[in-house]
Amino acid sequence: MKFALAVSLIGSAAAYSASSFSGSSLKASSNGASMSMATGMGVNGFGRIGRLVTRIIMEDEACELKGINAGSAQPDYMAYQYKYDTIHGKAKQTVEIDGDYLVLDGKKVQLLFLTKEKAQSIIDGGAKKVIYSAPAKDDSQTIVMGVNQNLYDGSENFISCASCTTNGLAPMVKAIHDEFVIEEALMTTVHAMTATQAVVDSSSRKDWRGGRAASGNIIPSSTGAAVAVTKVIPSLVGKITGMAFRVPTIDVSVVDLTCRLEKATTYEEICAHVKSLSEGEMKGFLGYSDEPLVSTDYEGDLRSSIFDAGAGIMLNPNFVKLIAWYDNEYGYSGRVVDLMKHVAAVDAKIAA
Repeated sequence: MKFALAVSLIGSAAAYSASSFSGSSLKASSNGASMSMATGMGVNGFGRIGRLVTRIIMEDEACELKGINAGSAQPDYMAYQYKYDTIHGKAKQTVEIDGDYLVLDGKKVQLLFLTKEKAQSIIDGGAKKVIYSAPAKDDSQTIVMGVNQNLYDGSENFISCASCTTNGLAPMVKAIHDEFVIEEALMTTVHAMTATQAVVDSSSRKDWRGGRAASGNIIPSSTGAAVAVTKVIPSLVGKITGMAFRVPTIDVSVVDLTCRLEKATTYEEICAHVKSLSEGEMKGFLGYSDEPLVSTDYEGDLRSSIFDAGAGIMLNPNFVKLIAWYDNEYGYSGRVVDLMKHVAAVDAKIAA
């Protein structure tokens, strides 16, 4: 997915306004018996992923949304975009506006607009960490939750959550590689349309096929997801690559992993292994389904990668095709929030 935003873990109380931010805030339970710390977060960008990340933050008591960098958008239109979504439905929270604030479930969330003065206040305020909801274009650390989150040690300030497809692929790859050892692999993602594509035939000097109407074509495309997997599973460098097909659906994608295994096995053993991980150490990131489902059945599924036991095939004990579904919008947005929470938790332990 080519949507990109940055989300921040907020540091000092100076960010955005004198009253809006602190690194964490106390939240009391309903009976007043216990207190928990909520991580202060900000969202920079309010496109498809930004809005869904905001919804997930608002539904998570461990998170506290402090502000949204709105770019050139107007508050009333932002409220409309947040409240209504063709795929994911109407927002659960009440949505209102109050000047330069969104009011979500009665909580005022400050909106920032791109002026030097307001942008400087973010820098002066000191956001502690920045999470990219896109592949890094430099050597920033890449973390895929459920795969290599244990490598985050607090030393990095800029962390990439990779792409939706990398998150859809990597948990399944890890599950298979750790147990059976992938010698070589090709992947294909059959990917839903995104906002970067044309509604009708248009122009694209960079990608001629990509300029064709998204709603009327199956469009071969490139993806860096397979190569990005090697950033989180380095032992697969040079052993995996892939491509994409953009198809005329509006959400949920599926990845096809065809691989040669070092360790001979059966398809039943692979399924049993993945099912065990999905119920154990990789629960919440790797899913397992043995029902005959289709793409719309996975809309709103927060898991990164849902293995489809009924869709895979095996040619021989060392050569297999495996299938996994992923909600490229909502599931990925959940991982962005999970990564923010993970980074905050590690940092808190280091600071203690």
